[in-house]
Amino acid sequence: MTERPNYHPLYLKGIEYFNECEFFESHEVWEELWQDEHGPDRKFYQGLIQAAVALHHFGNGNIRGARKLNVGCRKYLDPYRPRHLGLDLEKFLAQMDHCFEEVMASEEDYPEIDIDPERIPEIHLEPPPE
Repeated sequence: MTERPNYHPLYLKGIEYFNECEFFESHEVWEELWQDEHGPDRKFYQGLIQAAVALHHFGNGNIRGARKLNVGCRKYLDPYRPRHLGLDLEKFLAQMDHCFEEVMASEEDYPEIDIDPERIPEIHLEPPPE
């Protein structure tokens, strides 16, 4: 197993929850990290939190909330493109686009759209810099 000593343990724990589709838990862990961060990574963590909550809402059928947070997460993550803290944001945001394609295309206020488990993004980090 490869160690990743340069990544904050809460960042990694949030990713673990995220990849297990435990989006509420990943949001909780990342929020703890976000609250303690006062540097340049703060808005990056906020973007990840919003991505997790968007997926949580989507999974629970709150499509309006999912749509709003899906848009919001990009505002926070876009400035960190193409890559930040080992995360390929181009790939991640493309996966989010694919997952939310039907949600974003719908013009209904309260559409009934089920999340497709095959389209849910996963986060795989590159090794940290030496």
